[in-house]
Amino acid sequence: MKLLHRDDLYGWSSFNKERNIDFNSIAWIRPDGNILIDPLSLLSYDYEHLNSLGSVRWIVITNSDHVRAAKELAYVTGAQIAGPAAERSQFPIECARWLCDGEELVPGLQVIELQGSKTPGELALLLDKTTLITGDLIRAHKAGSLTILPNDKLCNQEQAVASVQRLAQINGIEAVLVGDGWPVFRDGGLALKELAASQQPKST
Repeated sequence: MKLLHRDDLYGWSSFNKERNIDFNSIAWIRPDGNILIDPLSLLSYDYEHLNSLGSVRWIVITNSDHVRAAKELAYVTGAQIAGPAAERSQFPIECARWLCDGEELVPGLQVIELQGSKTPGELALLLDKTTLITGDLIRAHKAGSLTILPNDKLCNQEQAVASVQRLAQINGIEAVLVGDGWPVFRDGGLALKELAASQQPKST
């Protein structure tokens, strides 16, 4: 696993040749039990690294398209799984907790529900009010800038844009760690504002 912009955050990735981007997973290392977000399968040396960092308490899945290796990792680590409450009735795997907007899974990890994406109530996670972790809606196909899913992938474009604008209004975001593509480690709030501005209708 790769050390990210904080000493307690690690990531690992898998390259997707169809989209020409990495799919990303996050590990937040904490004394009260580590938290994995949208975890991909781990290579043996990455799994050994994860084990060396302590036990896994929770696995968070931001949306049903990011189940990935959550079930397998929950089995081998004993972790509980948390998923988006809006998908509870049709979620593909069992969850111990269903997360809603405004909740904290653990202290310092705030849940934000996004609307209009591929799936209902997709989750974004705000860590210590400075690091935003996203699933599918917000991504980065080019280093240094953010984008959103193509319109034909969105359930509701207007709601999706409103969700982006909501995130852009949060003060203090330094980094944006996307599930798909390039992370933004500095000036994350500015990148979100630029993304929100790019979604505004152009005046004639």
